[in-house]
Amino acid sequence: MFDQTLRVYKDDLLRPLALQLGRVSPNTITILAMGVGLAAAVAAGAQWYRVALALWLLNRLLDGLDGIVARAHDRQSDFGGYLDIVLDFVIYAAVPVGLYYGNQNNLNALALACLLSSFYINAASWMYLSAVLEKRAAGATARGELTSITMPNGLVGGAETILFFCLFLLWPDGLCWLFSAMTVMVLIGVGQRLLWARRNLAPLAK
Repeated sequence: MFDQTLRVYKDDLLRPLALQLGRVSPNTITILAMGVGLAAAVAAGAQWYRVALALWLLNRLLDGLDGIVARAHDRQSDFGGYLDIVLDFVIYAAVPVGLYYGNQNNLNALALACLLSSFYINAASWMYLSAVLEKRAAGATARGELTSITMPNGLVGGAETILFFCLFLLWPDGLCWLFSAMTVMVLIGVGQRLLWARRNLAPLAK
């Protein structure tokens, strides 16, 4: 929800570091971010929640850095943007699974299943809409966005996801409630996109 606003501040903060990393491939940073994110999931499964929180935040830092390095050194590529999104969803799935493994109960299992299901529905809702907008030349370039493809807004974006995952790691005893709250908010975002698409993409009634 706040991603477009916060992205400007993030870029300003990380650009000096990105300028020093001209010899590092952005895809290398993306893969390193995945490794750190998987380590966060393992730490969560071992109930090392503070370590997991630090690794999660480092994963998000690296995830933001790869695109800035690519733009700063004119090394953007469609594959790089695609790789970044796919590996993001690997981590979005792995960390909640690690949390469940470290704090198992039946309600957590149900809430986890609902949360991960909402992620897949959410991915379909924004990625297909993004493809349609790019096809119509109404994508990232037309909108002045810094991402490689447009990312239609929903109630839960990157900033809200970072916050929720921090809460997961800070309050593992509340996972059932937190998983459920995020599930509801993600699905509200899916509904927002569907309504927007119905208004803006459907043919005019005759």
